[in-house]
Amino acid sequence: MMKKKTNTPSTTVTRDLEKFSEPTGNLYESVVIMSKRANQISADMKSALEQKLQEFSTYTDTLEEYTENQEQIEISKYYERLPKPSLVAAKEFEEGEVYFRNPLEQVEEEEDQGL
Repeated sequence: MMKKKTNTPSTTVTRDLEKFSEPTGNLYESVVIMSKRANQISADMKSALEQKLQEFSTYTDTLEEYTENQEQIEISKYYERLPKPSLVAAKEFEEGEVYFRNPLEQVEEEEDQGL
């Protein structure tokens, strides 16, 4: 998922709200779009992490036989250091890398053309 290098900051950054409202004309719509994209990124990251950690899972009946695996710890630390999905989504939206459409606007356009 996060194979491509991004220059997304890993901390909170002050952003201009006017820039976010430009593509949609509405700040609320922009926030909803970024929120949905952040959920997609989060789900992708979670599934990738679970897939990598699945290699290390062992099926034992007792809890006392827990072994510490250094590779598993390193993978977990790597994912913890990645930028948060909301920051990645905001950066993608700001750079125009997010595709979005409003189905209500499309319906209104079709109705206008039909009249």
